[in-house]
Amino acid sequence: MTSLSSFPSLLFTVQRRQPELVAPATPTPHEVKPLSDIDDQEGLRFHIPMFHVYQHKASMEGKDPVKVIRDALSRTLVFYYPFAGRIRERHGRKLVVDCTGEGALFIEADADVTLDQLRGSLQPPFPCSQELLYNVPGSDGIINCPLLLIQVTRFECGGFIFAIRVNHTMVDGSGVKQFVTALTDMAQGAHQPSILPIWQRELLFARNPPQITCNHREYDQQLPINTKDGTIISSYENDMTQRSFFFGPTEIASLRRLVPSHHGHCTRFELITACIWCCRTKALQLAPEDEVRMMCIVNARDRFNPKIPIGYYGNVIAYPAAVTAVKKLCENPFGYAVELIKKVKAEVTEEYVRSVADLMVTKGRPLFTTVGSFIVSNLTRFGFRELDFGWGNALYAGVAKGGVGSGFHGVTFLMDHQNENGEEGVLFPIYLPSNAMERFEKELGDMIGGEWGP
Repeated sequence: MTSLSSFPSLLFTVQRRQPELVAPATPTPHEVKPLSDIDDQEGLRFHIPMFHVYQHKASMEGKDPVKVIRDALSRTLVFYYPFAGRIRERHGRKLVVDCTGEGALFIEADADVTLDQLRGSLQPPFPCSQELLYNVPGSDGIINCPLLLIQVTRFECGGFIFAIRVNHTMVDGSGVKQFVTALTDMAQGAHQPSILPIWQRELLFARNPPQITCNHREYDQQLPINTKDGTIISSYENDMTQRSFFFGPTEIASLRRLVPSHHGHCTRFELITACIWCCRTKALQLAPEDEVRMMCIVNARDRFNPKIPIGYYGNVIAYPAAVTAVKKLCENPFGYAVELIKKVKAEVTEEYVRSVADLMVTKGRPLFTTVGSFIVSNLTRFGFRELDFGWGNALYAGVAKGGVGSGFHGVTFLMDHQNENGEEGVLFPIYLPSNAMERFEKELGDMIGGEWGP
């Protein structure tokens, strides 16, 4: 039996103080810094919300997490001062950071429950999530808005939730980990971050002249929307549901057995991603001739020569697309989907990323193709649960929800997680129309050979 979260019914009250701007602790340079041509593409112009849940720790008695983290933020922003600025848009939709020193948004809050009362709900969809990360009116734009929003909510048990929302044009998953690591360093008394930040966004500027040298199916021209397409899901907008699923060692082993040995070694990411893609496609009941694409977020830092320097916190990612027909995906053996995913992951090289940057300036920084598309981002390698403000490892650390922004639900994130039985595995949240979610659960059970239950 594998855990599944349905929408939590627990309601509680969160009392918030007025949002405040936390500025760098000492004066910082006032300058304008351009983002890279990977950073400012349309597909990254949204905010990433994340929750980190910490329980009470006896040795921290008398320490207020709000004060500790607020003070750490002020000192961290001295080193990461672009986060205290605001993004402006220039000619050609080019984004730059105006380092004004205005500061990041910070909210102090208290909840009238204990973390124990939330057991089983400490994963997406979180109960009262809008209260745990309050969307300050006018703060969630990309241009001329704060780049960071942090809310620290104390619980009656002495535990707390550190919630952060960050503008994706500034950082990728690796960059978020680096910034929050700096926060934890400063919270524990360090005088500077253990990894000093490096800006150098010119490393990923487009070439002059730009040269699109690779095939980028992820940016194919948008196709007419099939009314049964479940990716935009506009016709289902008021009937969407979100649930989280947990894959432990048993489920991973079941998937491995579905892939013949001649396919070679398959990573856990490839197996889970192929499984979600197949089951989701079947659940959405798309037309057999429809084209579907799976985009895998690939961290390309190690694929550069010389490598991108340690400390660089901008986006160094690509999301190549595996493309096939619904009929082929659903009727071929499982290894077919796995091989498609392995192939596109391997396509990401330094040249591929530079070709993306050149495509951006050539074609007006387009959005990725959304029709028939699903995106999987692997956060399991970043160790978010190990980020320690002084209260130990997090009970949960990862995204606050599936999907991105307000309009595209076809994204999931794989996160390392320990379930209530103490079993280590991978958790992922997924959005689907309600009737499709029921079919998705059944398809998972059929593929893995088990049942999904609460």
